[in-house]
Amino acid sequence: MANSDPDKLMIKGDKLTKLSFTRWSADWKTATSLYEQAAIAYRFRKDNEKAKAAFEKASKGQEIISSPWDAAKHMESAAALAKELGHWNEVSDHYRRASELYIECGRSQPASDAVAKAASALEEVVPDEAVRLYTDACVILEEDGKEHMAFDLYRAVTSIHVKLGRYTDAATVLLRWGVAADKCNAVNSQCKAYLSAIIVYLYAHDFQQAQKCYNDCSQIETFLNSDQNRCASKLLSAYEEGDTEEIKRVAKSSTISNLDHVIIRLARKLPTGDLKELKGDEAKEEEPLDENDLT
Repeated sequence: MANSDPDKLMIKGDKLTKLSFTRWSADWKTATSLYEQAAIAYRFRKDNEKAKAAFEKASKGQEIISSPWDAAKHMESAAALAKELGHWNEVSDHYRRASELYIECGRSQPASDAVAKAASALEEVVPDEAVRLYTDACVILEEDGKEHMAFDLYRAVTSIHVKLGRYTDAATVLLRWGVAADKCNAVNSQCKAYLSAIIVYLYAHDFQQAQKCYNDCSQIETFLNSDQNRCASKLLSAYEEGDTEEIKRVAKSSTISNLDHVIIRLARKLPTGDLKELKGDEAKEEEPLDENDLT
C-alpha cells in the first residue's frame, strides 16, 4: 500500500501543512498523524535520520494542536535518535525542549527526567554541558518542592566533578545536596552529604577548608549529633595530630563505608599529601605581632 511508505506519508503530511491558492488553512491534525506513522515506520527500518526528522515534525504538530504532552514525548523520541546518531547538540536541545513542554503540562518530574536524560547522554562527550543539564534538572525539582527526587542528580554531578578533579565544585554540590535533604527532612542523607564534602576537601589536601566546612555544618543540630559528625571529628583530629594510621583507620570505618562509592574511593586514599605541610600552613596563618603596629 502507498500509505505504508514513510516517504510518501511525509510528503502527504507536508502538503497538508503548506498553504497555497487551493489550500487556505493547514490541516495539522491529519498531518501530525501521518508524521507519527512515518516516524514509526522509519524507526522500524532503522533509518534513524529520517525517523528523527519525522518525530520532530510530529512534535511540532502536537504542539500546534495543543497537545504539549504528546509533543514532549515525540521530542524525547527525536532526542534519543539524535543520541544514536551522535548529534550531541540536538540531544541537548531536543531534551530541553521536551522538558519545557512537560512544564507546560505542569509536570515537573518528567520535565526534570528529560533534562537528566540529556545529561546522562553527554557525560562522556561533553561533561561541562552534562553538569549544566543535571543542575537544571535539580532546579526544576527544587522549584516544585521535590528535593527528595533530586538526590540521584546531585550524586551524578558530584561524580563528574570528582572524575574531572574539580574537588571544590564537588564539595559545593554535596553541600547543596545537604541543604536540599534538610528541606525534605532526609536527615541521614543530609549528614552523609556534609561528611562527604569534608572528605572531598581532605582529599584535595585543603585541611583549612575541611575544618571550616566541619565547623559550619556543626552549627546544624542534626549533623552535630550524628555519627557522621563524630566520624568527621575523628578524621580531622587525626590530621591535626599527623597520625597517618588513625586517618586510614577512620577512613575504613562503617560510617564512611555507607557513603557513595565515589566518596569511599577518595576516603580510602587519605591522606593524600604530606601531613607536615599542614602544620606549616597553620603557622603561616598565625602572623607574628608587630609591636610597632598597634592599630
